[in-house]
Parts: sequence; C-alpha cells; structure tokens
Amino acid sequence: MALENQELRKAGLKVTLPRVKIYQILEKAGEGDHFSAEDIYKLLLEHNEDVGLATVYRVLTQFEAAGLVSRHHFEGGHSVFELTQDEQHDHIVCVKCGKVREFSDPALKKRQDQIAKELGFKITDRTLYLYGECADGCANTK
Repeated sequence: MALENQELRKAGLKVTLPRVKIYQILEKAGEGDHFSAEDIYKLLLEHNEDVGLATVYRVLTQFEAAGLVSRHHFEGGHSVFELTQDEQHDHIVCVKCGKVREFSDPALKKRQDQIAKELGFKITDRTLYLYGECADGCANTK
C-alpha cells in the first residue's frame, strides 16, 4: 500500500481508504482495461469494501483533477477511466460489444505532426478513437 500512498500524496491528495482502494483497482487493471465508476463500485462490493457509488464518482473526479487518471468518453455515453500513462496511446473500440484495445503507432503520430505543421499548428494534445467491429465474433454478425 506504500506505493499508492506515495502516488496520492505526490498528487496532493490526502490518503484515505476509499482513494487507496480505488487506486489499487486501477493499478491492477490489465493493459487496455478501462473502468466506469459503476465497474469500480461493483469490484469494491465484490471485495466487501464499504465505499458508496457517490464516493467512487467523487474520488475519480479528484484523481482526474490531480492528473492521476484519464477519462475517456467512448461511444455509448458513459465515461471510463484508466491510470494516466507517460506513453501516448490511442484506442480502438468495438461498436457492438464495447471492447476497447489500446495501440501506439509512431508512424501515425509522425504523420499527425506533419499534418499539423503543414497547417500551421503545434499539437498540444491529441486523442484518437477508432470505432469498428472486433474479430471476437462481432465483425461476423449482422
């Protein structure tokens, strides 16, 4: 728990049990996992943690303001969260099942930089979401 405490303090947040538990869930997420507030709440319930849904929303908002998490608004209307990463990456989302995969492509980033330069822009931030049907059966259904 010491690492979570350090990250919270470094972000200027007081170390509380709900913050630590939510941070641990996000930290243990597999590569490409993105959780909604409801997902985190359900995981806390499964582990018999007494943290309310309103607290989960409040903590995630505090984490976002402190730069600990990134919020994404994929198709479907709800927000999902992941720990902020140093490496820039993009997302591809299945429009049928909601599966999200992360990817990083240096050639794509280089081309985006070239386009910005050609148009007289300096990129300060970037977000790329691609939408399609995944190969897990969604692309073969009608």
